[in-house]
Amino acid sequence: MHGSDNVASEGRDLLMLFLLSDVGEDDAPTRIRVGSHLDVPPILEPASDRGLTFMEIAERAVPATGHGPVALATGRAGDVYLCHPFPVHAAQPHRGTEPKFMAQPPLLPVGPLRDDSPVAAAIRRGLAG
Repeated sequence: MHGSDNVASEGRDLLMLFLLSDVGEDDAPTRIRVGSHLDVPPILEPASDRGLTFMEIAERAVPATGHGPVALATGRAGDVYLCHPFPVHAAQPHRGTEPKFMAQPPLLPVGPLRDDSPVAAAIRRGLAG
């Protein structure tokens, strides 16, 4: 997460991870905390439309999501991970021999988050506990 995020995910519909080179387990794949997209909405909700900064979210989300398993974003050059906008994710040290190239642009919204979207459904599920 970056900038200021709020529970309505204003400013980003999806998080995308573009693998521009082959990424194996030793090539510093992005770590993704499985299920964390459901743990983040209750953290963001009290901040309302103002949202929270990256550091404010990290202070709360890292301890709140430590119970979940970790998945690694590995794959071949050209693979793209399309993720809910709220997964807790992080880089890790590179132990491989080839450089890793990736991009992490946001998928910008064309309008407000629709109530019938999968992203909105996951936010509601996270808020319901």
